[in-house]
Amino acid sequence: MSDNPRITLYTAPTPNGFKVAVFLEELKNTYGFNYDVRPIDVARGEQKEPWFIAINPNGRIPAIVDRGRNDFVVFETAAILIYLQQHYDTENKYGWDPKDHPDEYSEMLQWMFFAHGGVGPMQGQLNHFRNAASEVVPYALNRYLNEVKRLYGVLDLRLGQDRDYLAGTGRGMYSIADMNVLPWLRIREHSGLNNLDEWPNVKRWCENTLTRVAWEVAGNVGRAGGTASLYRVG
Repeated sequence: MSDNPRITLYTAPTPNGFKVAVFLEELKNTYGFNYDVRPIDVARGEQKEPWFIAINPNGRIPAIVDRGRNDFVVFETAAILIYLQQHYDTENKYGWDPKDHPDEYSEMLQWMFFAHGGVGPMQGQLNHFRNAASEVVPYALNRYLNEVKRLYGVLDLRLGQDRDYLAGTGRGMYSIADMNVLPWLRIREHSGLNNLDEWPNVKRWCENTLTRVAWEVAGNVGRAGGTASLYRVG
């Protein structure tokens, strides 16, 4: 792989930003893949500035620009992960070719969409009402806490089927399906969940995966300005 970075990642140290940073670090470790980072100071609303809206009309991080493919832009976290796996995971170490392994590929997408539509929105709302709301709203706190716990239970059920990872045959294979949800569990203490004892299979999954080198490095990607201390763990 060329030393010239192909991908520019626009990000901040949030769970969604962390997902893409982790995968880029895995690609870097596996293939020598290089990328640039443009930190976005979400604390001061930089993601709403016109120059960034031109990249992502939704005004959210992360987003990428692929300099090697005519400055092609991708936003929405799951879409970015799928794009990077399709184009740059050339040996399919972190996913599956939909033509050669359609069932495994479908499983991967199912768990990615489960996280994208469930864990992320629910835990994000829980974090908001716990840490950012101007008043205490007991109904909202209880609703989102219980829903997050239920979703963790779904993950625990899946991993309890003699599995190490969410998608793939047998015990599964570490893939972007795992990367797409684990960052939320990584910051669970910010959501008021001090341990994972209620979900032993999820706990094992976290202990076996979050110690990978890529996860340790990715936790500091995009830290700058008003977001430098956001979601620090450990």
